[in-house]
Amino acid sequence: MKFSTQVKPISYLKNHAAEIVKDIQESREPMLITQNGEAKLMVMDVRAYEEQEETLAMLKILAMGNREIEQGRFRNAMEVFAGLDKEDAQ
Repeated sequence: MKFSTQVKPISYLKNHAAEIVKDIQESREPMLITQNGEAKLMVMDVRAYEEQEETLAMLKILAMGNREIEQGRFRNAMEVFAGLDKEDAQ
């Protein structure tokens, strides 16, 4: 995602808030707001934010799983399936 297409000064945000909300909801692209030429904040659609948070949560789960594998805290698939078969037989 390139932020260069959605960069606006804070004065634009102040004067066009309703238009910005409409545009961001339609495009689902975040907008970078600058103040005195410096990036200060991102404005984004709430659905896009929620999707981003879900993605980050999934990545954290994957990273935790990788750490457990690196630490040797895992069972191979055959052991897991054998255990499940044993439970079904009981």
